[in-house]
Amino acid sequence: MTRWPGVKLFDLSGRTALITGGSKGLGEAMAAGLASAGANVCLVSRNGQETSAAAEKIAGEYPVRSIGIGADVTVEADVANMVQACVDQLSGLDVLINSAGINVRGSIDELSLEQFRQVQSTNVDGMWLCCKHASSVMKNNGSGRIINLASTLGLVGLANRTPYASSKGAVVQMTRALGLELAPHNVTVNAICPGPFLTPMNVPIADSEEAKRFIVGATALERWGQMQEIQGAAIFLASDASSYMTGSMLTVDGGWTAR
Repeated sequence: MTRWPGVKLFDLSGRTALITGGSKGLGEAMAAGLASAGANVCLVSRNGQETSAAAEKIAGEYPVRSIGIGADVTVEADVANMVQACVDQLSGLDVLINSAGINVRGSIDELSLEQFRQVQSTNVDGMWLCCKHASSVMKNNGSGRIINLASTLGLVGLANRTPYASSKGAVVQMTRALGLELAPHNVTVNAICPGPFLTPMNVPIADSEEAKRFIVGATALERWGQMQEIQGAAIFLASDASSYMTGSMLTVDGGWTAR
């Protein structure tokens, strides 16, 4: 008889995951990764049509249930409704991945306060609202996994990124504080800190001299991350394999923060 569960710890069969920012980029990649491990998935973004299309694609690739919902994570009524829709349509909520986020680049003297607040609204306020409503369900269930998308820029700095770096630093601290708060309820809270992935958000700067010098050139592997390279971290943190982790930051950054 096998003494250890081994790879079975990564099995997500029968579980339900809600992924914000799920219509494209890292969110869509993580949703597909969880679906490949057996999870039913609920994808959320502001564009309901794009989200439904992404959900249909996942349902066509994996034998799981996959739905798409249009919602704005900065609107509390939308967040409450999307969590309830996930519970109603997929019979539960076991995993929340907070992947919705925006970025505004520029020197501090060129940016407006409104631009700064816009980034905080989505990246911090929206994540807090999603954690608030999803954790209520998870606490009642006596278990759950919350995975926040932070960034290497929540751990180290980069010029001309004050709105984004500030927001991701807040995500790091939110993750730690909430991990402590929800531990008595068997709900873990961890964050993934991606480095430079070639997401739709980064495509406009991919070939710039700044990207080559300060982004790709800063990684030990000297390249952009590919979408599938985020999936392993998401599956791990969503599964029983990470059951003794909470309040932790998992960097997937090509060696950026190792330097």
